[in-house]
Amino acid sequence: MPLTVERGEGLSVICLEGAVDIGSAAELKELLVDALAPERELRVDLERLTRLDVTWVQLLHAADREARRLGVPFTISGNVPETVSVAMRAAGFEPFPSSQPGE
Repeated sequence: MPLTVERGEGLSVICLEGAVDIGSAAELKELLVDALAPERELRVDLERLTRLDVTWVQLLHAADREARRLGVPFTISGNVPETVSVAMRAAGFEPFPSSQPGE
Protein backbone atom coordinates (compact mmCIF):
# COMPACT_ATOMS: atom_id res chain seq x y z
CA MET A 1 0.00 0.00 0.00
CA PRO A 2 1.58 3.31 -1.02
CA LEU A 3 -0.09 5.33 1.72
CA THR A 4 -0.70 5.19 5.44
CA VAL A 5 -2.56 7.47 7.82
CA GLU A 6 -1.72 8.37 11.40
CA ARG A 7 -4.34 10.23 13.40
CA GLY A 8 -3.77 11.93 16.71
CA GLU A 9 -5.24 14.70 18.80
CA GLY A 10 -5.75 17.55 16.35
CA LEU A 11 -3.43 16.09 13.69
CA SER A 12 -3.66 13.75 10.72
CA VAL A 13 -0.53 12.62 8.87
CA ILE A 14 -0.78 10.92 5.48
CA CYS A 15 2.46 9.21 4.42
CA LEU A 16 3.00 8.39 0.75
CA GLU A 17 5.59 5.78 -0.19
CA GLY A 18 7.11 4.32 -3.37
CA ALA A 19 5.60 4.98 -6.78
CA VAL A 20 2.01 6.19 -6.53
CA ASP A 21 -0.29 6.47 -9.50
CA ILE A 22 -3.89 6.91 -10.58
CA GLY A 23 -4.76 3.41 -9.35
CA SER A 24 -4.88 4.59 -5.75
CA ALA A 25 -5.90 8.22 -6.31
CA ALA A 26 -9.50 7.59 -5.21
CA GLU A 27 -8.20 6.29 -1.87
CA LEU A 28 -6.05 9.41 -1.40
CA LYS A 29 -9.01 11.66 -2.23
CA GLU A 30 -11.14 9.91 0.39
CA LEU A 31 -8.38 10.21 3.00
CA LEU A 32 -7.86 13.90 2.24
CA VAL A 33 -11.58 14.65 2.48
CA ASP A 34 -11.78 12.83 5.83
CA ALA A 35 -8.65 14.55 7.14
CA LEU A 36 -9.66 18.09 6.17
CA ALA A 37 -11.66 18.94 9.24
CA PRO A 38 -11.89 22.16 11.24
CA GLU A 39 -9.39 22.39 14.08
CA ARG A 40 -7.33 19.48 12.73
CA GLU A 41 -3.90 19.99 11.15
CA LEU A 42 -3.11 17.94 8.06
CA ARG A 43 0.42 16.90 7.10
CA VAL A 44 1.37 14.91 4.03
CA ASP A 45 4.76 13.21 4.10
CA LEU A 46 6.29 12.78 0.62
CA GLU A 47 9.80 11.86 1.76
CA ARG A 48 9.57 8.16 0.84
CA LEU A 49 8.12 8.72 -2.64
CA THR A 50 9.96 7.59 -5.74
CA ARG A 51 7.36 8.71 -8.27
CA LEU A 52 4.20 10.80 -8.06
CA ASP A 53 1.48 10.63 -10.72
CA VAL A 54 0.03 13.95 -11.91
CA THR A 55 -3.38 12.88 -10.56
CA TRP A 56 -1.93 12.82 -7.07
CA VAL A 57 -0.28 16.22 -7.58
CA GLN A 58 -3.68 17.64 -8.54
CA LEU A 59 -5.30 16.11 -5.44
CA LEU A 60 -2.62 17.53 -3.15
CA HIS A 61 -2.93 21.00 -4.65
CA ALA A 62 -6.73 20.82 -4.34
CA ALA A 63 -6.36 19.76 -0.68
CA ASP A 64 -4.04 22.72 -0.08
CA ARG A 65 -6.62 25.13 -1.56
CA GLU A 66 -9.44 23.58 0.48
CA ALA A 67 -7.38 23.69 3.67
CA ARG A 68 -6.73 27.41 3.14
CA ARG A 69 -10.46 27.97 2.52
CA LEU A 70 -11.30 26.15 5.78
CA GLY A 71 -8.46 27.77 7.73
CA VAL A 72 -6.91 24.36 8.39
CA PRO A 73 -3.10 24.04 8.59
CA PHE A 74 -1.82 21.93 5.67
CA THR A 75 1.87 21.11 5.27
CA ILE A 76 4.14 18.84 3.33
CA SER A 77 6.55 17.29 5.81
CA GLY A 78 9.99 15.84 5.29
CA ASN A 79 12.18 16.39 2.26
CA VAL A 80 10.47 16.12 -1.12
CA PRO A 81 12.65 13.86 -3.31
CA GLU A 82 14.25 15.61 -6.28
CA THR A 83 12.69 13.10 -8.71
CA VAL A 84 9.24 14.12 -7.45
CA SER A 85 10.03 17.85 -7.72
CA VAL A 86 11.33 17.41 -11.28
CA ALA A 87 8.20 15.46 -12.28
CA MET A 88 5.97 18.16 -10.77
CA ARG A 89 7.75 20.92 -12.71
CA ALA A 90 7.51 18.85 -15.91
CA ALA A 91 3.73 18.56 -15.35
CA GLY A 92 3.44 22.35 -14.91
CA PHE A 93 3.15 22.44 -11.11
CA GLU A 94 5.35 24.24 -8.63
CA PRO A 95 7.07 21.71 -6.37
CA PHE A 96 5.83 21.57 -2.79
CA PRO A 97 8.23 23.18 -0.35
CA SER A 98 9.90 20.77 2.03
CA SER A 99 9.58 21.16 5.75
CA GLN A 100 10.68 19.13 8.70
CA PRO A 101 8.06 17.83 11.15
CA GLY A 102 7.19 20.42 13.74
CA GLU A 103 8.06 23.38 11.51
